[in-house]
Amino acid sequence: MPDPGREGTTAAGRQDAATTRVEDPPLLSGHGRFVADLRVPDCADAAFVRSPVAHGLLRSVDLTAARRVDGVLGAWSAADLDDVPLVPPMMRPEPGHGRAWPALATDRVRYAGEAVAVVVADDRYLAEDGRDAARVSIDALPAVLDPADSAGDEVRLHPGASNVAMETTVGEPVDPRVWDRAAVVVRARYRHPPLCHTSMEARAILVRPEPAGALTVWCSHQAPHRLRNDIAEVFGLPPGDVRVVVPDVGGAFGGKSETWPEYLAVVLAARRLGRPVRWVEDRHEALTAGPRGRAQTQDVRLAADATGRFLAMELRTDAAVGGYPHTGWFLPEVTARMAAGAYATPHVHVRARALLTTTPPLCPYRGAGRPEAAYAVECTVDLLARWLGMDPAELRRRNFVPPDRFPYDTPTGFRYDSGDYAAALDLALETAGHGHWRAEQARRREHGGPPLGIGICAYVERSGAGGEFGAVEAHADGTFTATSGCCSTGQGHATSFARVVARELGVDRHRVRVVEGDTALVPRGVGSFASRSMQNGGEALLQSARSLAGEARERAAALAGVPAGDVTLDGGTLRAGGRTFTFADLARREPLRAEAQVEPPQAFPFGAYVAVVEVDPELGSVRVLRLVAVDDYGTVIDPLIVRGQTYGSIAQGLGQALCEESVHDEDGVPRSVSLLDYLLPTVAEMPEVAQAETCSPDPNTALGAKGAGEAGCIGVPPAVVNAVADALQIDPPALAMPLTPETCWEAAR
Repeated sequence: MPDPGREGTTAAGRQDAATTRVEDPPLLSGHGRFVADLRVPDCADAAFVRSPVAHGLLRSVDLTAARRVDGVLGAWSAADLDDVPLVPPMMRPEPGHGRAWPALATDRVRYAGEAVAVVVADDRYLAEDGRDAARVSIDALPAVLDPADSAGDEVRLHPGASNVAMETTVGEPVDPRVWDRAAVVVRARYRHPPLCHTSMEARAILVRPEPAGALTVWCSHQAPHRLRNDIAEVFGLPPGDVRVVVPDVGGAFGGKSETWPEYLAVVLAARRLGRPVRWVEDRHEALTAGPRGRAQTQDVRLAADATGRFLAMELRTDAAVGGYPHTGWFLPEVTARMAAGAYATPHVHVRARALLTTTPPLCPYRGAGRPEAAYAVECTVDLLARWLGMDPAELRRRNFVPPDRFPYDTPTGFRYDSGDYAAALDLALETAGHGHWRAEQARRREHGGPPLGIGICAYVERSGAGGEFGAVEAHADGTFTATSGCCSTGQGHATSFARVVARELGVDRHRVRVVEGDTALVPRGVGSFASRSMQNGGEALLQSARSLAGEARERAAALAGVPAGDVTLDGGTLRAGGRTFTFADLARREPLRAEAQVEPPQAFPFGAYVAVVEVDPELGSVRVLRLVAVDDYGTVIDPLIVRGQTYGSIAQGLGQALCEESVHDEDGVPRSVSLLDYLLPTVAEMPEVAQAETCSPDPNTALGAKGAGEAGCIGVPPAVVNAVADALQIDPPALAMPLTPETCWEAAR
């Protein structure tokens, strides 16, 4: 069989023709099974009593009236529990030291919406009646919304622990003489507003107690084995006594990778009642108390010589990680590591901090630290181009890491694997019709017309993290089972993973069934996040399929009495010494199965985005006329799925650029409480999008695939903001996301 990572691809690295997804028919016909759809006998529903203030001393939670509501089965606050479960740390425990996150608030609340009690009733509506009957007494304390205010520790959110949950430096400090001798040094400040995880399905969990203290958990989640281990650890159970099943998931984007305090409270309630309990987060909860993304402020300094060659870059970034640093602490560190961008800048130095604020906790949101880095770099490159009077595209070409320098070690500690950044930019400009739009821009500036601007973003990101498990088994009926430690949340694994296995074995992909998202069926796994599914999970399945084919050759050779090297495999049939065997033939004799555990290094996808916009200076409205995305994901296994992932990510990037922001008042109380207040782009706001690809296979894997799916969130915001700044002929830092009509109207003045 040809290697799917090396042969049989187009120049852009795309495999064959796109195919339909096998997941789609049940989802489109209303037969999907989400947590809210599960029919578990005797299941009760939970609702949470939440803090109405952002910061304060919790004096009492009176649940007397709540317990009297008809149909209420139980209600608990921390005061009713001998031992309040604590959320286990993510990755490293140090940021959580002295900053424990209880499942229900104990002595203090640290963000509006923090759960202070859980009420369980026969149905959701009665549970909400009980919730509304609860009475909470809190002595308000000052809110801290700006990371700059948090850094001084004047108002400590966790007594005895600093508000600085993490501080790290990356790269070597820049010699002051570099700044002194530079022909030009530009400075900029940027703010990334906090964003909400507005997946179609918000967070959801259902817990059923089993005999002997075991648990079955259904959860809308990205990492079932992590959730299983966390629940087992918190409640003192052997991991094998906790089964986590992930049914259909309506989107995740990073906000479903974690073990949230509400999950532990639901487990606690189910164990106390001895019956199943379900919690499905509603949109109001998701917007007010759910996790946030982005929320960084950045100060950037970039130096160049008179020809535009970059000499040094310095970045100071602070992330508002909310009341608890559970998962948000590492996001500014990711930003720091990606601060070199696509450029061969000799000196890059970053200081990154995670600072506590009285807002809902920060967690990974599609892109997770990489969009923040790309924005800081790419808007500052455009700023430098304005000061030098250079074409922004030419300035980028002059500073790209050239193809012959890969693998390239960045000053921030990453090793870029492969790429041709200039080729991606050139293709993006050509696809956009860059020359036409520059001519039209010049015509309007001379003869009049709505201001028109062209913006560019050349990005590089990192994808994949950790190892992954995969297994392939052949069955006597001619079918195959591919088992993966990944967990689809809408990415189309049942289609793309089956394709990897089918191509390697030379069989019809419809004969391959993919199993994942169930800790009882998958012995181990990491999950799906950080654009790792195909890069890591696909590689594990490819290696498993190759091992399976190797074992099949050995068996066929033994049966035919010939050397294994004489056995050929074509179209799913093995030929040995004049005899033919199928995988089914061999599986009937004895089980035929192979598995693999892979540990590929991180990969570095890249690309270039071009936005063409028109601005109405009287109304401040921005119209995106054209948006071009050229991405390099290495070898693309399924073009339909990859382009769909990119398009969805583009929509989210456009939302960040133009309209999305979680707004809090001066007391820290959310004001974006519904989708009338928290704006999202709809199909009516989506511009014409052109997608194209270049291909630089991952040299560290046989599959050659790099992560895909987050690029739009990385490339769109700086491209759009640079385009609006170009239209208004102002510096990009003069604009602050989201680019509301008011923001653009003021900038135009």
